[in-house]
Amino acid sequence: LLPHALSLSLLSVFSLFVEIRADGSLSLFKTRPGASSGIMLGAVTLPTVMLSKLIQLSRAFSLQQIEIGELEHMTMQFWAASACCCGVLIFLSILMWCAAYNKNPHFSCSVWDAKFSLSCVILFSVVCCISLATISHTGFNTALKLLWLLCHGFAAVKLIQHLLNTFPCCASIGEALLLTSGLVLYFGDMLACTISKVCRLLVSPELVSIRYGIKRSEIGIIIQGVLLGLLIFSAVFKFVIHLWEYFCRADNSESRKNKEIRRSLIFFASLGFTMIVVAPSWMMIVLDFDVHPILWIFHFVLSEPLKRLSLCIYWLGLIYASVLRFYNISKNSKIERILLRKYYHLLAVSMFLPALIYQPKFLDLAFGAALAVFLVLEIIRVWRIWPLGQLVHQFMSAFTDHRDSDILIVSHFSLLLGCALPIWMSSGFNDRPLIPFAGILSLGIGDTMASMVGHKYGVLRWSKTGKKTIEGTAAGIVSVLAACSVLLPLLASTRYIPTQHWFPLLIAVTTSGLLEAYTAQLDNAFIPLIFYSLLCL
Repeated sequence: LLPHALSLSLLSVFSLFVEIRADGSLSLFKTRPGASSGIMLGAVTLPTVMLSKLIQLSRAFSLQQIEIGELEHMTMQFWAASACCCGVLIFLSILMWCAAYNKNPHFSCSVWDAKFSLSCVILFSVVCCISLATISHTGFNTALKLLWLLCHGFAAVKLIQHLLNTFPCCASIGEALLLTSGLVLYFGDMLACTISKVCRLLVSPELVSIRYGIKRSEIGIIIQGVLLGLLIFSAVFKFVIHLWEYFCRADNSESRKNKEIRRSLIFFASLGFTMIVVAPSWMMIVLDFDVHPILWIFHFVLSEPLKRLSLCIYWLGLIYASVLRFYNISKNSKIERILLRKYYHLLAVSMFLPALIYQPKFLDLAFGAALAVFLVLEIIRVWRIWPLGQLVHQFMSAFTDHRDSDILIVSHFSLLLGCALPIWMSSGFNDRPLIPFAGILSLGIGDTMASMVGHKYGVLRWSKTGKKTIEGTAAGIVSVLAACSVLLPLLASTRYIPTQHWFPLLIAVTTSGLLEAYTAQLDNAFIPLIFYSLLCL
C-alpha cells in the first residue's frame, strides 16, 4: 500500500497548491456564494475513501476472507478515483496558468507554478504505473489499464465543466469535484462490466472489475442501473426536446398549453420506456437475472412480506406526518431554516436506524428507490414538466436553505446520499461494525446536536466571521460517542462481533466533528465519507 499512500500524499500537496493559487484565478466558473473553493477537500475525499477500503480489504486478504481479485478491483477503483481528481487538478492548473500569463507574460511565479504542477503530475504518474505493473500480468495489460484511467480523467474534466457551466452558483469547485469523480467512477464501473460481458474478445478481462472475481448482488446492479439510467435519460431528453422545439418552431399556431402537454407526454412516455425496457435490459446484460428486474424486486419484497411491508408503512407514516408538520412550520415560523432542517436529520435516524439493524438489504434497495424518486422529481421541477413541475417547485422551495438555488436543490440529495453511501460501500467484508452507521451517526446525530446546541447555548465561536461554536462541536462529538456506546452492545446482541476499539473511534469522531466545524463545504456530502474512511482503519 506504500505506492497508494504516496500517490495520495502527492494528490494532497498538488490540490493544496491549486487551492492556494486559485483565489481569483478561477472566476470563469460561478460557484456557490459564501463557500470557499474546497479544492483540496474535494480532491482527496474519494481517493481517501478508496484507500481506506483498500486497507480494510488487505486485512481481509491476510485472513483469507476474500480472493485476490477483489483486492485488485479495489486497487483499480482507487487509481480511477485518483485519476479523476488529478485530471481536474491539471485542468484547473492550466486555467490558472493561462490567467496569470495573460495578466503578465513576464511573471516568473506562473512559470514556477507550472514546473511544480508538472513535477507533481509526473511523480503521480510514475507511482501509478509502478502500482499497476504489480497487479498486471503483461505490459500490454498495464497499458490498457493506464488508458482506462486516462479516460476517467478526461471524462471528469468534461463533466465538471458541464456541471459548473450548466448549474452556476449551485456548488463550490470542491463539491463539483467530489460529485464529478463519484459519477465518473460509478458510470465507469458499470460501463466496464457491460463491455466485459458484451465484448470480452476485444477487451482484456483483467481491465474490468467484473473479471476480478467480484460477486455483484442483484440489488447493487438494480440501483446502479436505475440511477445511471435516469441520469442518461435526463441528458437524452434534453437533446430530444431541443430537437423537437427546433422542428416545431415554424408552427406558431399551437398554443403554449398544448406545447407543454405534448412535452409532458413525451417526458413521461420516454421515462416509462427507460425504466421498464432500457434500464432493465442493461441490468440483465451485466448480471444474469432469472426474471425481469422489476419482477425480481417484487419477489424480494414479498419474500418477507410482514417485516418489509410493515417497514414501508412505518416509513410512509413518518414521512407523511413530518412533511405535513414541518411544511406548515417552514411557511409560518420564524425559526431559522437551517435549524428547522435538522429535524429531518432526526427523521432520518428514526427511519434508517431500525431498518439498518434488522433489514439491511431491504434498506439498500429502499435507498436506491428513494434516490430515484428524488431524481425524477428534481428533473420534473427543473424542466417544469406539466402538470407537476410548478407544484413540486413550490413545495421543495419551503425546505431550501442558503446552499440551495432556484436552479438546483441539493440538500435532500446530500442528506440521503450521506446516509446511504456508507451502507452501500460496506457491503461484503466488514470487520468494523459501525462503518454502515457512519452517515446516520455523523449527520443524523452529530450534525443535528451540534447545530441545536450551538444555536441555543453557543457562545465561543471558532472564528469571528463563522457561526459554528465550540459548544456545538463538543455537543456533536459527545452525542456521537454516546450513540456508539448504545449501538455497539445492541449490535453485539444481534449479529455483529464488536471489534471497534474506543481510541480509534474517539479519533474518528473528533476529526469528523472538527471538520464539520471548520469546513464551508456541503457537510452532508463530505463528513460521512471522511467518518467512513476513519472507521475503516
